[in-house]
Amino acid sequence: MTLLTLVIPVYRNESNLPDLLIAVGKLDQKLDGELEVVFVVDGSPDRSYEILREQLPVRPLRSKLILLSKNFGSFMAIRTGLKHGSGDRFAVMAADLQEPPELVLEMNQVLLRLDTDVVVGVREGRQDPWATRTASRIFWGLYRRYVIPEIPPGGVDMFACNKAFRDTLLTLDERHSSLIAQIFWLGYRREVVTYSRQERVHGTSAWTLRKKVNYLMDSVFSFTDLPIRLLTRVGALGSALAVLFGMFTVIAKLNGMIEVPGYAMIMLAITFLGCLNLLGLGIVGSYAWRTYENTKNRPLAIPMRVEDFGGSHEQH
Repeated sequence: MTLLTLVIPVYRNESNLPDLLIAVGKLDQKLDGELEVVFVVDGSPDRSYEILREQLPVRPLRSKLILLSKNFGSFMAIRTGLKHGSGDRFAVMAADLQEPPELVLEMNQVLLRLDTDVVVGVREGRQDPWATRTASRIFWGLYRRYVIPEIPPGGVDMFACNKAFRDTLLTLDERHSSLIAQIFWLGYRREVVTYSRQERVHGTSAWTLRKKVNYLMDSVFSFTDLPIRLLTRVGALGSALAVLFGMFTVIAKLNGMIEVPGYAMIMLAITFLGCLNLLGLGIVGSYAWRTYENTKNRPLAIPMRVEDFGGSHEQH
């Protein structure tokens, strides 16, 4: 058996770490020690790094600990972990244990068949509160409709891939993009495994509504020209309505139906067209800003410390 690298981004997961370390230890046993775990602490403000720095050297687990210089976001943390992993296959798992760790074993078995390049974990159900489930359905529904139509309805939080797919994925040095959308955009031979998302036991999720909205916007602007097409259609429709309204006004004026200048309608038209112009400038500016950001060639994340703990296993 060859080495499997498991990448785990860590942010505000201090209370989850004891259970997480037990879970990855069991995975290591089931894989006969052929597991490498890369923990990427994404500028977490709690004691996540200190706890891992204390625990990893004394555990019989081949591991790496990476501390990023600030919070770059989970997708940049995942990319950093994939880059520093030394395995032949790669898997990604969240630190909150809402996805069953046993799914890593199932995805690994699929990759070992050598007829699949990437495996995505698809949620069949989730044990979250009703409001969270509803928000998730709306979010992934919009994502499927406007970004990646073939993405599963429940979304993707876990995936695994072979080394060739990992190497290709890391060539996409796009800032303000979507890692999940990149996975589907790349194509390759893909397979799906299903699971039920568990209720979070410790702490609260850092995946806030603001981050979800920003993520959806980044995905839309990076993978579709839908906003520009919508703006064009709205502009065309608005122009057609303006022509009709102008014709109606001329006819009404000629027939003596308008005696007082329509101050309210004039202000309404000016406001509408002004807002439409601002919307258009904002959308075009968003594309221009993302292009400008990518021309800077700044690193997508900055590993401040990278430590290797071999455990009791023989190093590869």
